Amino acid sequence: MGTLLAEQRIPLPYELANLTNPAAVERCHAAYVAAGAQLIETNTFGANRIKLSTHLLERSLKDINKDAVLIARRAAGPQTIVAGAMGPCGRALAPSGAIHAEEATRAFREQAEVLLNEGVDLILLETFHDIEELRTAHAAVRSLGDVPIIVQKVFVEDGASLSSGLPARFATEVSSWPGVVAVGANCAVGPQRMVQIVRSMRGQTSLPLSAMPTPGLPQRVGNEIRYAVTPEYFGRQACMLADAGAAIIGGCCGTSPEHIAAVVRALARRAPTAQTRPVAPKATLPAHEVPLPASPTDYSRLSRKIGNTYVKAVELDLPRGSDIRKVIEAAAALHVSGVDVIDISDGARARLRMNAIAVAHLVQERAGIEVMLHFACRDRNLLAVQADLLGAHALGLRNVLAVTGDPALIGDYPSATSVYDIDSVGLVRILRRFNEGIDLAGAGIGQATAFTIAVAFDPLAADPGKELARLERKAMEGAHVIYTQPIFDLEALDTAADAASRVQLPLLFGLLPLRSSRHCEFMHNEVPGIRIPDEIRARMADMEDADARHYGLDVARQFLIEARSRTQGVYVMPPFGNHRTAQAVLKVLD
Repeated sequence: MGTLLAEQRIPLPYELANLTNPAAVERCHAAYVAAGAQLIETNTFGANRIKLSTHLLERSLKDINKDAVLIARRAAGPQTIVAGAMGPCGRALAPSGAIHAEEATRAFREQAEVLLNEGVDLILLETFHDIEELRTAHAAVRSLGDVPIIVQKVFVEDGASLSSGLPARFATEVSSWPGVVAVGANCAVGPQRMVQIVRSMRGQTSLPLSAMPTPGLPQRVGNEIRYAVTPEYFGRQACMLADAGAAIIGGCCGTSPEHIAAVVRALARRAPTAQTRPVAPKATLPAHEVPLPASPTDYSRLSRKIGNTYVKAVELDLPRGSDIRKVIEAAAALHVSGVDVIDISDGARARLRMNAIAVAHLVQERAGIEVMLHFACRDRNLLAVQADLLGAHALGLRNVLAVTGDPALIGDYPSATSVYDIDSVGLVRILRRFNEGIDLAGAGIGQATAFTIAVAFDPLAADPGKELARLERKAMEGAHVIYTQPIFDLEALDTAADAASRVQLPLLFGLLPLRSSRHCEFMHNEVPGIRIPDEIRARMADMEDADARHYGLDVARQFLIEARSRTQGVYVMPPFGNHRTAQAVLKVLD
């Protein structure tokens, strides 16, 4: 639909054309029916409330879906099946994104209800990347009654899905869902790759298989996206799909009526003896397709220390430029003095600093001490998040603190785009899945990773209940250890310790030695999540800077002594990354 509507210069979102240009939509349907299509889809792929809201069209949801069915029915005639097309909600589901399952369920159910009330023959759930979202959509549709459903997932082009056995696992799982009348794949791959996907699925289900590839790979020509595969080639490949076991054959993005007509002609010429779909025996995954577990020696030394020794972590600030010699020298000195791990932040407060992965690798390599890599979601989409984490692991980085990240608008470049495809909870899920040997989509990555996963907790959050709930979600997703903001009083420390105990995770509390009254007042009044007792602020207010620094060190040492019995480690954040300050504080643990 999008291909033909784009050719008619219909603007996005294409679903709105059901109301503004129904004749154009009907021409598209009629062209496919004339080409020989026996099943057409309503122009409703993105017509759910969540996706429509990005265009401020949620109030038109019912009319868009209702008119889509009426238009498709007019073009279809009595012999053509009309499927109610439903795609993903348009935003990632929690914990990978901000949309909770309940909200997605309501959106899917609302759309499906209109489509079914208007008389579609079945629901087609298509182009889903996340099987959890597909499961949510399926459950929402089935909650409306005994509805027949075709389910289709997207599988990536690079072959990783096939090598990990993901299509086979997908077919096995989805075949057990009630109401599913066919299972398959669509979009993202051309006909050849789709043949391999169908072959992978066919031995895992007795249901009909559905295959809707794109006509090859897309290419940008000017401002347009075009596909190079000719209708004749597409038709020949349709026969290959049928031989592989596909019972429903169509096309996705870039497929024209000419492509469908070629499919019809090619299948009509196909030998009758080849029309029976082959059913392979039930198969198990070959041993080489099962992800290899990480070796115990792959995990960090820190992972073995947590819970067994009192962990000493120190954060070092990065300079604005590319010269990090002082950082490496400081890390080496801290290593000699007994510090367990160096923390490297990832663009904290959205400041421009050298890439944290590069710095972390150099510190480990040159200073000989392990690093806790802070990893922010702000600057990366889902693809980059996973790619960077795999790259970090290949460079020997094993400890990751998952943080959402400060928005770009507060930093050095306020006009920069904040991505936030996921938040810290979703990042923990990705790390845990990597440790299981699979990526976020469920495809195998070959060798499982060995990440130690740290998460943040703010005992002074504006909404304590929400902060605790998020910590519980992080723990459920696979976190190993908790870090806090700087803490200055025992009440906040007890809040953090109680939360850590509740989720049964070790706690490293934040410790920040104060430098001066000005520093003290800034931290207390201007930094969220920091509370400094009145007594400390009052005493520092009457001190010269030199005396205040000594007093700040004494306060930090005393608090560390008191906190040791309540925590499993300390995370020192010396002002300006001064490693000597950190060493002076940590001496009380000797």
